[in-house]
Amino acid sequence: MTDATKWDATLQNVPRSAWPRLLGEHSGLPGPRANLSLLEALLAQADEADARMLLADGGEYQAMCAAAVLGSRAERSGPEGVARELAADARWRVREGVAIGLQHLGDRNAAALTDVARGWAADASPLVQRAAVAGICEPRLLHDPAVAAAAIEVCQMTTAFLAALPPERNRQHDARTLRQALGYCWSVAVAARPGTGLPAFRELDERHPDVAWIIRENRRKARLSSLL
Repeated sequence: MTDATKWDATLQNVPRSAWPRLLGEHSGLPGPRANLSLLEALLAQADEADARMLLADGGEYQAMCAAAVLGSRAERSGPEGVARELAADARWRVREGVAIGLQHLGDRNAAALTDVARGWAADASPLVQRAAVAGICEPRLLHDPAVAAAAIEVCQMTTAFLAALPPERNRQHDARTLRQALGYCWSVAVAARPGTGLPAFRELDERHPDVAWIIRENRRKARLSSLL
């Protein structure tokens, strides 16, 4: 029995009202790694009401799982607003939960993911932009040409936003978090669609110190260095 199968069965065998306690007991926290197998199992069963219950619990892992559920349902007609708020949460695991959820949204509805990612890439918050970048720049999703094209567009939009920030704003944590994501996501997007990705990557302005850092970090990735 795989971990995912085990947790799927466990969740089915306890009442939903007991999920917050169960997640807290098996979160893997405190520790370097949260229990992603349990999170994945929860994603297959939880709905928006469950996510609200987990958010009300207040625990970090419970909030991460809620963020993943809401991110996976973040179509424009769904709980996009709450997911967008959680993408800018102070807790990095909660923000990561949103990105994981967006990837699951892409598995189910690629058009909805591209719509959400483009919208979030235009947000004023670097953390919301980071969720868009990390959500759409997932290799398993980029076999779809439309998603791959949107990933390059999202990388372009968010890099341009970062480059336009005043120097003192660029040093703040949220901007640095976006820069970190762009330091690897460009290579993922370009590798999936090199015909349009490489020209876009080569057009980046190396004169800007943060953009130069993004270029340098991506060039170090084997998936991109083999194309250059």
